Amino acid sequence: MEDNHIVDLYWERNDSAISKTAEKYGKYLHSISYQILNNTEDAEECVNDTYNDAWQSMPPHRPSILSTFLGKITRRISIDLWRKYSAEKRGGGVTALALDELEECVSGTGDIMAEVERLELQKKLNDFLLALPQTERQVFICRYWYMDAVSDIAKQFAFSESKIKSMLYRTRNKLRTMIEKEGY
Repeated sequence: MEDNHIVDLYWERNDSAISKTAEKYGKYLHSISYQILNNTEDAEECVNDTYNDAWQSMPPHRPSILSTFLGKITRRISIDLWRKYSAEKRGGGVTALALDELEECVSGTGDIMAEVERLELQKKLNDFLLALPQTERQVFICRYWYMDAVSDIAKQFAFSESKIKSMLYRTRNKLRTMIEKEGY
């Protein structure tokens, strides 16, 4: 079923919207959540919560790219759950390590005025990623969006782990330089 038809089902408040979403995107959403939580039951819970959030969001929101919309919801819910369990060191430390690596580049201040800056920063980050060579961008996204382990990324791209670590280190330095140059 086409994404626009699935979105129409949500707008019509048709219960089959959730089953059609699960049929088309269930495995994709589960893989996002599992990479963050490293726990099948928690990942399934987050995917179910994603369906609920999607149901609550549509209408009024009509996503242009359903897979990205759902993936973003799943990622947010999974990271929130991971933070809840972080004292127990869930995920084998992979998620904590990935977030720690990025924190030195893009940590927030926590005040309300930062929201406008956050939106500006979001655009700059998107521009930064689009300017990267394709492989470098894909490696960066695998690590910091999907929270893939360095060893998994190395296998996926047929590189050594040290090459992946070096690539990520150089990309983070480029990002840090860009952010500092922009005054963040």
